[in-house]
Amino acid sequence: MANNNNQSNRGFAGMDEDKQREIAAQGGRAAHESGNAHEFSSEEAREAGRKGGEAVSQDREHMSEIGQKGGQQRQDDGGNQGNNQGNNQGGRQQGGRQQK
Repeated sequence: MANNNNQSNRGFAGMDEDKQREIAAQGGRAAHESGNAHEFSSEEAREAGRKGGEAVSQDREHMSEIGQKGGQQRQDDGGNQGNNQGNNQGGRQQGGRQQK
């Protein structure tokens, strides 16, 4: 919402962010009071999330980047996360003894 150097300082975009937020909040409150604002039911929100997830998953480049980040994170963790899960659940038994 902040101004870029190559944009005019006039109008809504020229205001500081706090002033913009206050005006936008007033508009939202007015819409709710007049009954014009839409409030999603749980089912509508679920359906919107499903559609959004489908749309995002169609972007193969984006999904590839997500997968690469996940793989990098696993590599950075050094596989310790899986070992910690076993230890947090009371350890593993080997030869009748519990490992710690």
